Amino acid sequence: MNSPPGSLLPGVIEVARAAGRAILGIYARPDHDVETKADRSPLTAADRAANDVIIAGLAALAPDIPLWSEESATVAWDTRRQWSRFWLVDPLDGTREFIKRNGEFTVNIALVVGHSPVLGVVHAPVLDRDYYGVAGHGAFRADAGGAGRPIRVRAPATPPLRVAGSRSHRGSSLDGVLARLGEHRLVAMGSSLKFCLVAEGEADFYPRLGPTSEWDTAAAQAVVEAAGGAVVDLEGQPLRYNTRPELLNPHFIARGDPGRDWLELVRA
Repeated sequence: MNSPPGSLLPGVIEVARAAGRAILGIYARPDHDVETKADRSPLTAADRAANDVIIAGLAALAPDIPLWSEESATVAWDTRRQWSRFWLVDPLDGTREFIKRNGEFTVNIALVVGHSPVLGVVHAPVLDRDYYGVAGHGAFRADAGGAGRPIRVRAPATPPLRVAGSRSHRGSSLDGVLARLGEHRLVAMGSSLKFCLVAEGEADFYPRLGPTSEWDTAAAQAVVEAAGGAVVDLEGQPLRYNTRPELLNPHFIARGDPGRDWLELVRA
């Protein structure tokens, strides 16, 4: 049975928060064992623990919907290309921030339908904060498990423009964009929280001109879009999911104010 995305949202929030509690139980330990995956990204026990919680929780919530997670990335293309809808999960986005103990990491759960994220939950365990959105139903922020309050992108984007940038992956490409931007303020942040800054109007623009995988962006894209913003590639097209064997996204921007040509800043 195809449950409407909105009806699944409360359960998804609870699953994300349960994964966050599993992460915090490991985060509290004095030392973390860190492995290196084939792509040279780090992996911790917290990634695995959160993944286990999410797999079990989403299977109980909607057993008919398949799941694709960063920690189960070996799902064959011939299998997942048949999916019309599926969960796309990053159990611990910002593992480097977790290792640094700066608190800027998240649990990301998206429901993708027809290659577009229609539901997204981003949970920040240390902040005890949830961002979530459903297509056509708006975006919200909730703190300490409380009631959600609506959030919206900032429009018009008046100077000084606020730019979200990666804390761990900043490169010369971002510096080039900033040099063309004029009066601005850079807000450095880890993980998918950068998207959430755009969604709630705390940042106007997040350019990402480096590699990301599909599970890094889907949940937060749903939040940004539900808040009135967009996440688009450098041709201006929304990011789409599960359309090819490759896992990497194209370069993209997340933007708030639709009345400004943000792509011009990146293409210059």
